[in-house]
Amino acid sequence: VFGTSPEEHAEAIGHVKAAKAPSYALKVSVMRAKNLLAKDPNGFSDPYCMLGILPASGAPREPGAQKEQRFSFRKGGKRGGPLPAKCIRVTEVKSSTLNPVWKEHFLFEIEDVSTDQLHLDIWDHDDDVSLVEACRKLNEVIGLKGMSRYFKQIVKSARANGTAGPTEDHTDDFLGCLNIPVQRDTAMSQRGRSGFLSYLLLLSRLLQFEHRAEEPNSSSWRGELSAPAATVLCLHGAQSNLSPLQLAVLHWQVSSRHHQTRTLDYGYLLGLLEDLQVHWEEAASLPQEQEESLADSFSAFSEFGLQLLRQLRDYFPATNSTAVCRLELLLKCLGKLQVFQPSFEICPFETELNMDVAAALKRGNREWYDRMLNTKSAREQPGPQRLPGLIELADAIYDDLQSCFSIYASLFHSILKVDFFTLTFRQLERLVAEEAWVLTEELSPKMTLEVASGLFELYLTLADIQRFWSSIPGRDSRSLALAGIHAPFLPAVKLWLQVLRDQTKWRLQGAVDVDTLEPMDTTSKHSSSAATAGLCFSHIQELWLRLAWPDPPQAQVLGTQLSQDMCEAVLFYTELLRKKVDTQPGAAGETVSEPLCVVLNNVELVRKAAGQALRGLAWVEGPAGPEGVLPRPLLSCMQALDEDLQREARTVTAHLTSKMVGDIRKYVQHVSLSPDSIQNEEAVAPLMKYLDEKLALLNASLVKEHLSRVLEALWELLLQAILQALGADRDVSADFYGRFHFTLEALVSFFHAEGQGLPLESLRDGSYKRLEEELRLHKCSTRECIEQFYLDKLKQRSLEQNRFGRLSVRCHYEAAEQRLAVEVLHAADLLPLDANGLSDPFVIVELGPPHLFPLVRSQRTQVKARTLHPVYDELFHFSVPAEACRRRGACVLFTVMDHDWLSTNDFAGEAALGLGSVSGIARPQVGGAVRAGQPVTLHLCRPRAQVRSALRMLEGRGSKEAQEFVKKLKELEKYMEADP
Repeated sequence: VFGTSPEEHAEAIGHVKAAKAPSYALKVSVMRAKNLLAKDPNGFSDPYCMLGILPASGAPREPGAQKEQRFSFRKGGKRGGPLPAKCIRVTEVKSSTLNPVWKEHFLFEIEDVSTDQLHLDIWDHDDDVSLVEACRKLNEVIGLKGMSRYFKQIVKSARANGTAGPTEDHTDDFLGCLNIPVQRDTAMSQRGRSGFLSYLLLLSRLLQFEHRAEEPNSSSWRGELSAPAATVLCLHGAQSNLSPLQLAVLHWQVSSRHHQTRTLDYGYLLGLLEDLQVHWEEAASLPQEQEESLADSFSAFSEFGLQLLRQLRDYFPATNSTAVCRLELLLKCLGKLQVFQPSFEICPFETELNMDVAAALKRGNREWYDRMLNTKSAREQPGPQRLPGLIELADAIYDDLQSCFSIYASLFHSILKVDFFTLTFRQLERLVAEEAWVLTEELSPKMTLEVASGLFELYLTLADIQRFWSSIPGRDSRSLALAGIHAPFLPAVKLWLQVLRDQTKWRLQGAVDVDTLEPMDTTSKHSSSAATAGLCFSHIQELWLRLAWPDPPQAQVLGTQLSQDMCEAVLFYTELLRKKVDTQPGAAGETVSEPLCVVLNNVELVRKAAGQALRGLAWVEGPAGPEGVLPRPLLSCMQALDEDLQREARTVTAHLTSKMVGDIRKYVQHVSLSPDSIQNEEAVAPLMKYLDEKLALLNASLVKEHLSRVLEALWELLLQAILQALGADRDVSADFYGRFHFTLEALVSFFHAEGQGLPLESLRDGSYKRLEEELRLHKCSTRECIEQFYLDKLKQRSLEQNRFGRLSVRCHYEAAEQRLAVEVLHAADLLPLDANGLSDPFVIVELGPPHLFPLVRSQRTQVKARTLHPVYDELFHFSVPAEACRRRGACVLFTVMDHDWLSTNDFAGEAALGLGSVSGIARPQVGGAVRAGQPVTLHLCRPRAQVRSALRMLEGRGSKEAQEFVKKLKELEKYMEADP
């Protein structure tokens, strides 16, 4: 064990055997008792213990082993006298308790470890005299017979249950006794001079031997000794009579000193300190020289720990969880040392430990920074060469600060109350800010694209560092050295934006060149170039967020430029796609082009990606700028881009659907030419089958947004094809129009798809209404069409009620005279139709439809020259029966004309009033009836599409009535201007 040779070991064994046999001692610790008998009137006792060594009676001694009688009730076997008081030991009296705690220690000499016994009595103390008397009587015991008599008295007292006679009023009450044999393997100590120092040297040699360097996990060794070594230490500690506190001190001193050369497990060291703390609180004190030695070990260990903390990043890297755990235990060890600081008369620490730790961390931070700076960006290098190294240094500092905040800070704060993160951030941020200021001043006159890109990258990292500090609650970045550092970087950032624009276009060009305009996989419907474009725009947004330019006016300039560049890049990408798809030859007979579908999907994906990226470019418009509101330049840019992309999508959609126009017309013509003998379902079946096949392909190839767009385009194509078919066929049977009406409703159901397709509102709007009106009118008679013409006039409303002016009239029916009275009162805000900015208006009053009033002629007011607000106050009478006025479509029509002396009159506007609401004609309980004498204001308008559709329908009729009606209207139409 100690590096000795076999010969030296044999010689040492011989000396030990020739030496005088050792004497033995028994160390006894009286700790506590529980649940003793209550002997006092108060229900408690006042217990104390008496103990001593009892030799075995009648035990034979071996002839050659006769020794001097050390334990007897007399000092020698032949010499009379009282028993020495040192042979009997008495503990303190614990008053009024049944569970006493003594924690007292005694040492007895042992003559024969195989036969001697430890005898212990427990007594209830009655008064002070009885205890002294008991000790006196005990010291008067002579020989073994006297000892027997003494114990007989004890038994007698016990049998009497502690009761005493009149002459023994002050004797103590017996509570119990026990005999413990002294075994040979009991831990005993040799009394002598071997002690504290020899144990320290022995433990040190054992640790050095058993902590072998070749062990793979030597740094996690917890001081486990082999069984022989543990036995040697146990015996040596017992023989040297070392207290538990001394043993704890020795193990700490040796282990902490050994740790400074060969790393031990910090959990083991922390356990030693905790054990030392427990015994330190229980024991009174240590000898001064041992206390000084312990203080020296504390100082040495703390100095060693501070040295490790200076090289924190090397010894305890944040990426190594095991190393972080070791750091936590080291900090707990250092923190545990502070517990002992108030207890030392000779203080082992010159200052507070947390101040020493903070100083060590600051020194370590500076050493780490200088080492990194010299390695990556030495100051003797020229500026352009130093720039890449300084970027790496800033990145390393940012990563290090993140590790400090997430890993180290909580450990130092919770254990040692040291704000490691603030200390480190302030120091490193100031150092890197100074370096950046110096470098930007040097590089500003030498600005190139390469330097601008490097400075931009450096600024992004510095902004990340500054933003990292601001993201922590309660931290203000205005006090940092980095505050205001953006100013010298502005020229580089502006130049870099140009680089970013060109790089983005270059990446988009490359992505489109290799794009096959096929879906990337089965789960997506866009191609690879759209994914690349989305990543480009997302990258631009992330760069803007990292840039976080703090000056609002400058941020607006930079943000506006960047948003415009992004919109330009988006349109550049869509143009590349369109050129790409135009150069690709289409498959023969292909009506649904998959590349066009992919292009539509790409446009939609890029629209969403660019919109999200543009919203991410929002900047705060000054300190009073509203949050969450997009700046106006950015909003305008987004709206313009969205309109451009919508236009592009409509162009591609038109290109896609144009390939289907020929087929759609062919199938609609099939419906038109089908004979009346076949069923409607059979006539429409080829068209529906064709649409079902094509829409299935479109559904599989297009995203939902563009599928709806294509469906709307196809729907419009179908409506126009049917309208053309209706216009090409004249004078056909009613079944012909009924078949197309059936076709129209079947198509509505098909495109609605039970709510999965287009909404019914959009399907039944626009061209659908015109087509439905055409079909309805085609099924009507000539008179029904004429009535519909007037009904449409009653329904139409001016889109701009004040554009063509207003006309005030008053009507009532005079039942006695069987005539209708119509009074034209005045007009206002008429259109200026003459060169002088005025008009010469007059009003034509007529009743319709003509077949209801065949004998009634139209009447007209006087011409009011040069006015837009004429006043007429003219009354007209029409002799008509009341029953005719109640017919469907019956109305009075007011046509305002501008009289021209040298040319034809100009149409100014018209309005119609239903006769069913006129006073005297209206039936009772009609709420809209106009009372006699009450004027009505009518808004003038121009004939709308639904009115002209009835006119066009009548044009195709060959009947005389229809042709005369159309001829009359044609004459009026000559005066009308085109629809607005």
